[in-house]
Amino acid sequence: MTPLLLSDIERAVRDSWSAETCTPEYRARWSDANPARDQCGVTAMVVNDLLGGELLRGEVLVGGERVDYHWWNLLGAGVEVDLTREQFAPHELVTEGTVVPRPPLAEWRRLRPEYELLRTRVLERLGHR
Repeated sequence: MTPLLLSDIERAVRDSWSAETCTPEYRARWSDANPARDQCGVTAMVVNDLLGGELLRGEVLVGGERVDYHWWNLLGAGVEVDLTREQFAPHELVTEGTVVPRPPLAEWRRLRPEYELLRTRVLERLGHR
């Protein structure tokens, strides 16, 4: 069996994003022009499913005030993987990430349908069922 490469995972994730996989309250602003926008939480969880490691969360600041959170992954040897990094405009600054525990899926009230849809799409593109 061929090992999964990060480049394969990245391609599968990027090809799987849509308005239906982004944060629901921001769905109306999602567009093909910035497909990574509002995909960070579900993307970080799917990457965590596939590669393990830890989750990082930083604050998104505009004018020095927090307007949101940004999620990405920390793999072994301190390697950070952020597949949604390009979503931010120059005036949006992301603080250094802090390791946060992954909540059990049974406790998710928000983003569970979006996560499950993205995960299914990614696994199908990677040839796993």
